[in-house]
Amino acid sequence: MSAATYQRVVLASRPRGEVQPENFRIESANVPDLADGQVLVRNHYLSLDPYMRGRMSEAKSYAASQAIGETMIGGTAGEVVASKHPKFAAGDMVVGQLGWAEMGVSDGALLRKVDTTHIPLSAYLGVVGMPGMTAWYGLNQIMMPKEGQTILVSAASGAVGSAVGQLAKLKGCRAVGIAGGPEKCAYVVNELGFDACVDYKAGKLEADLAAAVPDGIDAIFENVGGAGFDAALPLMNAFGRIALCGLIAGYNGDDVAIRNMRYMLTSRLTIRGFIVSEHMDLWPQGLGELGALVASGKLKYRETVAPDLASAPQAFIGLLKGRNFGKQLVKLI
Repeated sequence: MSAATYQRVVLASRPRGEVQPENFRIESANVPDLADGQVLVRNHYLSLDPYMRGRMSEAKSYAASQAIGETMIGGTAGEVVASKHPKFAAGDMVVGQLGWAEMGVSDGALLRKVDTTHIPLSAYLGVVGMPGMTAWYGLNQIMMPKEGQTILVSAASGAVGSAVGQLAKLKGCRAVGIAGGPEKCAYVVNELGFDACVDYKAGKLEADLAAAVPDGIDAIFENVGGAGFDAALPLMNAFGRIALCGLIAGYNGDDVAIRNMRYMLTSRLTIRGFIVSEHMDLWPQGLGELGALVASGKLKYRETVAPDLASAPQAFIGLLKGRNFGKQLVKLI
């Protein structure tokens, strides 16, 4: 870019309850001069993810809160436009954590080069990025499903859930999803190849879920919590495993109660929460497997793409309300 400034979105205020557009502000920032060891990146895509809602709060969590007045955190994919780093050159396509901004500077520590020959750049923020790794880790390291077992995935049409079900099918499992609305459920079954999908908006969650898992549930990938998780616990088989990835039902500050806790005891269940960024040692293996599956067409994905930086706040609010289909991105170029 020849311009001396770029646009960014900062956190203007902390949300109370639901996120509002006024919690964000668009600002201009000066393009900095690079120091030795730094890289300047022009972002092409921004990743919007549910975890960002937790970071907007001051509540104690696994990571520091998003600072007021600073660029909103988030994954990015773009092109190196200038470099004083020995491992990066202008023209390299990279993914990093440069936040909601048209440009960003990195010291290279969280930046990695990607090959867009067979995999689109945007996919490195989704199925071949953090969401894909989240699915891969939860399935392989916590759920540990065996061929013929039944796995349940909440938010099954989303960026993470859609990958979990497909990976489970590749292992010979029966995959059942929970999603909102007939369109999302049809996609989960007809396009992604799940064996069944329960529409939690249809009003018969417990009965529909029981019908979808005649042999019980051996492992759950939980993204949501709340009513779906409560309905699933009595259906779990003995010694079932639960990978707790997210609690979207409580992202606006609501408490997320577990009403069927007794089944944790009577069915001898294991539940484990995880944060995928704490397991970077496994990323090369996982991303390699995911990339090969995407390049060969064995792992499908879908994207919802907002058109520009100014659309990011509304797209994020829509994500938290389930309006997106698949991975939510913002396209800058």
